[in-house]
Amino acid sequence: MKFFIDTANLEEIKEANDLGILDGVTTNPSLMAKEGITGEQNILDHYVTICNIVDGPVSAEVISTDFAGIIREGEHLASLHNNIVVKVPMILEGIKAIKYFSSKGIKTNCTLIFSAGQAILAAKAGATYISPFLGRLDDISVNGLDLIAQIRLIYDNYAYNTQILAASVRHPMHIINCAELRSDVMTGPLKAIKALANHPLTTSGLETFLADYAKGNA
Repeated sequence: MKFFIDTANLEEIKEANDLGILDGVTTNPSLMAKEGITGEQNILDHYVTICNIVDGPVSAEVISTDFAGIIREGEHLASLHNNIVVKVPMILEGIKAIKYFSSKGIKTNCTLIFSAGQAILAAKAGATYISPFLGRLDDISVNGLDLIAQIRLIYDNYAYNTQILAASVRHPMHIINCAELRSDVMTGPLKAIKALANHPLTTSGLETFLADYAKGNA
């Protein structure tokens, strides 16, 4: 399973990249605003900066909701860097745009997926990735992992090439569960990725090893 980090924070991206396990980045307008990045040119420049840090896909989101606007924005985003994946919302105009982008060889990430039906439409349109938001489903008392499992079954049934990019990952168990369900990609915060390394027995064991070494070399 590939690891993407869901942020616009350059320091977090650099830290994740330095760990040697980062495969890509996802962003959205909310994450850009969180970092104080506003204005069209500043946002575009920030995408390029991210692409120059990470050797992998970087999802850049369109703002338009009409077909012509999505195409215009998406083509411009794709021209910024080879790593750019155009992030398109799950709406009918978005599906039409994904089909167009697919015919032009432009990679896409269909975002805000909350049902298997939406995932089927995106795959049929030729989306490179789909982003089911499992954490947001959990927030309304719906098991988001059930959706990941359902989409995996459907995609395997029909050999769709679209990759499942589990989004809205909140904690390390989400990551482990997504791996068990054979999600192609997960995207989440740096703290959830780093938490995978933590275990109390590792901590106590290392403390014991170091203490014994210190005694023997006193």
